[in-house]
Amino acid sequence: MTDRALPPVVDAATWQHRLDELRVQEKAVTRQLDAIAAQRRRLPMVKMPDYVLEGEEGPVRLADVFGDKSQLIVYSHMWFPGKEWQCSGCTGFTSQYTRLGFLDAYDARFVVVTQGPIDEALAYKRRVGNRMSWYSTANSPFGTDVGAAPGEGFAVNVFLRHDDTVYRTWHTTGRGTEQLSHTFALIDVLPYGRQEEWQDSPEGWPQSPTYSRWSGSQEIAALYGPAAQER
Repeated sequence: MTDRALPPVVDAATWQHRLDELRVQEKAVTRQLDAIAAQRRRLPMVKMPDYVLEGEEGPVRLADVFGDKSQLIVYSHMWFPGKEWQCSGCTGFTSQYTRLGFLDAYDARFVVVTQGPIDEALAYKRRVGNRMSWYSTANSPFGTDVGAAPGEGFAVNVFLRHDDTVYRTWHTTGRGTEQLSHTFALIDVLPYGRQEEWQDSPEGWPQSPTYSRWSGSQEIAALYGPAAQER
């Protein structure tokens, strides 16, 4: 660490002044995010077919995945047939959500769906120590219809149920999912940030190939899986 580039050292007053300048921009972004959220609440919605997924207890209608809630967030987890370790990005993203009870107060639920057969999906969930509810779309066109066809990536979709009808209200993928994650929010406040080559960083800051610092699925299993829970 001694030969690593460091931020310049200044007195407290200078540091506070620079922080105050940055805070103006941070507040502007916060207000912009509020404005975007307001637009999101004004989006129209699309009526969905009466899909049937596979859950831990067997077939379940999409409308019933809501349980007693009216709002549903669905993360479509990438799935590669025959692979012991699935997408590390999806595995890492969903490993964050261990306490979702707070959504009860907002009449909402958050679940995982995947194209993998339900038995394999549940086995993988246990292997990596995932705490969310999982469903399979292996025998349903649901995944394809919401932007997560077999072999085509991941997605977040949000749905609203009114009576017995389900509507799609929002979708994102790629870096759009970062707003739903606490990992990058924490990493981005660190002095060295994500340390990935694409980042705009000062000269001499540590930088590595993109994704090279991400935990692999096996590492996540070691941290949160059955063996870790027994320790």
